[in-house]
Order: sequence, then C-alpha cells, then structure tokens
Amino acid sequence: MNKRDYYEVLGVEKSASDKEIKSAFRRLAKQYHPDVNKEADAEAKFKEIQEAYAVLSDENRRRQYDQFGHAAFQGGAAGNSQGFGGFDFGDFDFSDIFGDIFGGGFGFNFGGFGNGSSARARKGRDKVVGMRLSFEEAVFGTKKDINLDVMDTCDECDGKGGHGEEVCSECRGSGTVTREQRTILGVYATKTTCPKCDGKGKTYKNTCSKCRGKGQIRKNKTIEVKIPAGVDTGNQLRLSGKGEAGINGGPNGDIYIEFEVLSHPLYVRNADDIYLDLPITITEAILGTKKEVPTLYGNINLVIPAGSQNGDKHRLRGKGVENVSSHRKGDMYITLKIVMPEKVSKEQKKLLESLAKTGLDNNSEIKKYNDYLKKNK
Repeated sequence: MNKRDYYEVLGVEKSASDKEIKSAFRRLAKQYHPDVNKEADAEAKFKEIQEAYAVLSDENRRRQYDQFGHAAFQGGAAGNSQGFGGFDFGDFDFSDIFGDIFGGGFGFNFGGFGNGSSARARKGRDKVVGMRLSFEEAVFGTKKDINLDVMDTCDECDGKGGHGEEVCSECRGSGTVTREQRTILGVYATKTTCPKCDGKGKTYKNTCSKCRGKGQIRKNKTIEVKIPAGVDTGNQLRLSGKGEAGINGGPNGDIYIEFEVLSHPLYVRNADDIYLDLPITITEAILGTKKEVPTLYGNINLVIPAGSQNGDKHRLRGKGVENVSSHRKGDMYITLKIVMPEKVSKEQKKLLESLAKTGLDNNSEIKKYNDYLKKNK
C-alpha cells in the first residue's frame, strides 16, 4: 500500500516550521491515541502520525525525505516489508512530548519507536461515577456507599500474569528486538517491541489460571464515600487511588464522583446563597407583622415592617450554605411576595370598599401615574 505524504499526514505545508510540525503532531496524537480514540483505525493512524513526525522533526531525515521521498527509507523498488520504515528509531525519544500531551505515567507502546515499551509502568484507568443527593445531603454533607466493578491486581500472581519468572529468550530481557534493513542510503536498524514477551523482558513458565496471564481481574467493590458539606450540581469529588489497578507496577487510577443535587420545595440555591419567597397577605404588608421563617439551621421570627412592598428583600447573614473550600457560610435572602386573596366574602368586600374611601390610594407611585394622565389628556 502506498504511503501518504508525511506533510499531508500532519496537515502542514512543506515550508512548515519545526514549531508548526510539533504543534500539528501534538494535536493529532492526542486525537488518535488508541487509549482515547476507540475507532478501529485509530492505532494505524496513530502510528502513521508518529512515523511522519519522526522524519519531519529531524533535520537530516527531513532533508532526505524532501529529496528522495519515501524511497529514502525503503529497501529499493521492492519497498519495505517491515512496516513503519527502515529507520533506527532507537535514538528518537517520544516520551517527553507524549508526557506533555497525556501527563506523567504515559506508557503506550509506540509501535517500537523510541523508548516506549509495554513494560513501562502505567497508571490505571480512572472511573467516573454519578451520584444524586438530596438538597439537605448536599448542604450538610453525608456518607454514601458506591458499588462498582473495577479491574484489580490479581491476588493469585500479584499482577505478574504467571508463575516461574524467566528472562525472555527472544530479547534477552531488553523488551525489544532489532532487525537490520538495507536501503539505498545504507543499512538502518529497526527496533520493535519483542513479540514473545510483549516488551516486558520476561516470561513465565506457567500462566496464571485466575487472570489468564493478564495480571488483573474484575472485582466488585463497595466504597464508603464521605461527602463534604456544600457540594453542588456539577462538582466533582476525587477518590485518589480507588480506580482500576495500575499496569506493570504503575499507580492505581482515581474515581471521580460527579454530583447532581435535587431541588428543594422552598429554597433556591445560587452558589453559597439561599433564596426564599415568603408569601404575605395585603394586610400583613400594610400593617406589618412577624412571620416564622424556615432556615437551613432552624426557624426564626422575621419582623415585616408596616408598609412593606412586594419584592422587598431581607438578608440573613450566615444562613446560607457552607462553602466546600473556604467553609464560610453564604447568606439567605428572603423576598416578600404579597399574595391576593383568591375569594372575598361579602363582609370582606364591604370592608375593602370602605377602606378605599379613606384614601388608601394616597401612594407616591399612584400619584405620579395619575398626574401624568392629567397632563397628557
């Protein structure tokens, strides 16, 4: 199969700078890395991207490629049956750039390029778990149990995958094998992962019957989680080291819990503040009163002054939610909501009519409105 042009693979012009080539490689490697992209052809594209970068990022190889094309690295007209080139990639270390892209502990086998090896210690996979909390559980904190299946280290072989450890006879413990390739520019060596030990450098006389050589088994775990006070919808809680077991001695992954907090029948939460609409009658607004108000920390008596208006707000300091980080409490805001009677008796109607005759409409807003009407008739 004909190889694609390396510049086309990375999506850059032939005049691209080293910085542009590296930037394109970082973007594509992150997109097609097989641990991230589960498409069937992701690994093949990932290796193609690596090969293109290994050539174009090296001044000498890039000059040879610009002059001779792919023929510079193939064994004459017959082509290269070894797959990805006839280079000696032993001196090309992808670990730094992949470490930048994927973080520490990155250990994918780079198809035999550089120092990558499946024997490298890798962090176990993280797990994400959704958790639904009541309004009160989120405000005050609680304890919850989560039950999930994770890949754990096999206790039968201690994660080795077998018993009776031996040095691999194929690679003699190095984890890689080297093959020479003749090209029109000379002899190049291709270093690839050892197929017998899969890059580990060791084999075992007997394969573990429990994990079947994988070193890991699936286990069902129940974990008690302490939920701190103040979490809200969208917040995450990290349980370090509680995820899937690491590979080749790498650290365990983490569990991330994502919270969804249910609504409350009375309260509305905004960050650390709590809002409550307090319904009062017309007479309570006019004459003033005391109202019993529920807060997160118990009921209080709130004084409603005479002449209160619809939408007036009262602030209760420190009656909000405790901040999950600073542990400072927010405030509670009570908004007055004057409600109209749904039905009026004959007696109440007579009283209201009598009240209207006393000049109850002597209000600055009403007066302002009436004055405008008079001037614009």
